[in-house]
Amino acid sequence: MSRRHLPCRRPLLATLAAFAVLTGTAAAAPADTPVAPAAAVTPLGALDDTYYQDALGKTGTALKGALHTIISDQSTLTYSQVWDALKDTDEDPSNSSNVILLYSGRSEPKSDNGGGTDQWNREHVWAKSHGDFGTATGPGTDIHHLRPADVSVNSIRGNKDFDNGGSEVSGAPGNYTDSDSFEPRDAVKGDVARMILYMAVRYEGDDSFADLEPNDQVSNGSAPNIGRLSVLKSWSQEDPPDTFEKRRNDVIFNQYQHNRNPFVDHPEWVDAIW
Repeated sequence: MSRRHLPCRRPLLATLAAFAVLTGTAAAAPADTPVAPAAAVTPLGALDDTYYQDALGKTGTALKGALHTIISDQSTLTYSQVWDALKDTDEDPSNSSNVILLYSGRSEPKSDNGGGTDQWNREHVWAKSHGDFGTATGPGTDIHHLRPADVSVNSIRGNKDFDNGGSEVSGAPGNYTDSDSFEPRDAVKGDVARMILYMAVRYEGDDSFADLEPNDQVSNGSAPNIGRLSVLKSWSQEDPPDTFEKRRNDVIFNQYQHNRNPFVDHPEWVDAIW
């Protein structure tokens, strides 16, 4: 089902982009995480003065509601357009011809996308069966939670909830899985958590899609829930946003959907809401 295409905030985008180039500074990233150029990261002060001004000072349901209103003002992509968008959002900062795969961390040629073994495809971090939204324009094409992933590893993750433990995933060291859950590598644990929580704020059931909510269980099946919330909160604290994740948020905001993942900009809002 198609969703309306909303106009982007051109004056705001231009102001933020210029401010980022003049004053942007990048936070230090873990040694095993690709580092994007410092100028790619928009200063938080510029965002708080404009984009997030209606959310500041709020907590709990009031904060969640304010953020929902803010980030629901977005442009949308088709599922086909997601291929090219991910080539920009997840570009390897050390090799502009490649993307970084979410779970394996491997740098893979942008052109090597598809369904074959060792290629990369489009991973729905909030599994599309959890709420039965498929690849419809909306949650099914929202690139805040769509990431390049190794085809085989994506298949192993399937629609499992997120939790700690299991056996190490073949071809993706540092990732673990069991019959009902998946644990990503340490360098992207926080990324995964913040993508899940973005989806829970963005999709509240006031459109044609289900109200997506995290809970503290696994084996959620087709229910519009995903877990475990307590583990996701811990992951967000243990793995704060790095420069790669912040740059990704900027690219989505400036070039594609024109909305942001608020938990990348304000990770403290995770505890303020949940």
